[in-house]
Amino acid sequence: MVEIKTTAELEAMREAGRVVANALQAARDQATPGTTLLELNETAATVISAAGAKPAFLHYKPHFAPTPFPAVICTSVNDVLVHGIPDHYRLRPGDLLSIDCGAYLDGWAADAAISLTVGPADPQDLKLINDAETALADAITACTPGGRMGDIGHAVATVGRQAGYGIPTDFGGHGVGRAMHEDPHVANHGRPGRGMTLRPGLVLAIEPMFMAGGHDTYLTAPDGWALTSVDGSQAVHVEHTVAITDDGPRILTLP
Repeated sequence: MVEIKTTAELEAMREAGRVVANALQAARDQATPGTTLLELNETAATVISAAGAKPAFLHYKPHFAPTPFPAVICTSVNDVLVHGIPDHYRLRPGDLLSIDCGAYLDGWAADAAISLTVGPADPQDLKLINDAETALADAITACTPGGRMGDIGHAVATVGRQAGYGIPTDFGGHGVGRAMHEDPHVANHGRPGRGMTLRPGLVLAIEPMFMAGGHDTYLTAPDGWALTSVDGSQAVHVEHTVAITDDGPRILTLP
């Protein structure tokens, strides 16, 4: 069931989004060579706790996962597309890192992800990140009342396909509200002018996922969580929680 949020509920979600944005910024600032992924996780956990919020990912168990997620953030390095579990891996110069974070504040959820390079960057990695961020921006622009869900996916896929990237067809964005994952599913592909009509009060997590090698298929790691590119090529993931309003799209996961 798709839930439409009131103005007051959007304001509450905006505060949850602020917590997520601050946790991601703290992790970004710490993501330097030699830092472990577990240290980034602890930093994000501290920011969330200090805000009086609760991590949305910790102990979360979706239908595809064999075990509950054991951390506060997802840390996906290089060829890992999404759902990387933080561990003792120390970041190295040139790593491509995606960080995904969700939090609940006063019963409302928000969800966002960033991608960045560690130390000296490969120009192709910077292009991959820039293209994903462009796709996200274009998809957000499509979030207008009267638009269609297919417009959002089409915006993401247009950027990704023109650049020759792979796009997983069975993972994408989702509704957000009282739960981190709500209806509807937000695909990273679609036909413009098709699908559910976008209404004010609808809140969506939009999350482009691109794999540089061009393959849409992926591998699942032995832990049952991390998804990796089939050819070892670099992968990227960015995300914002966005509300559709009468005044246009409103990004809820900003500082």
